[in-house]
Amino acid sequence: MGTNIRHKGVVLSVFRDTVTVAVESSEACGSCASRSACSLGVHSNTRNILVNTPDATSYSVGEQVMVGTRTQMGLMAVALCYLIPAVVLVGSLATAVQLSLSEGASAGISLLCVALYYGLMCLRRGKIAKKISFTIEKL
Repeated sequence: MGTNIRHKGVVLSVFRDTVTVAVESSEACGSCASRSACSLGVHSNTRNILVNTPDATSYSVGEQVMVGTRTQMGLMAVALCYLIPAVVLVGSLATAVQLSLSEGASAGISLLCVALYYGLMCLRRGKIAKKISFTIEKL
């Protein structure tokens, strides 16, 4: 499979070339080196992952599978979702303060910049989804 991050899951649905897999985080996540780059180890015990594969029709609902991705993909997702917005927030806040705007206006502008960033991410989610991909294999 050639991945660094792997989790067992159960197929929830199959539609054309997409398989939806429910993955439960396990106790093993606590010792995983990639835990910070993976959303499976955070808060909820179950995550649904969409896996695009040309073999989607070979999977059936309820089947146990292994889902994986490369560590670099997880780190890219963390950067896009957390690191870059934090930089946008702090950078826009510092810029607004340097322009001698009031604290309220500076905070509002920085939050607006972060909202615009996430809006742009939403518009480009198709391209991002092509870069951050998951693999699937039968157990």
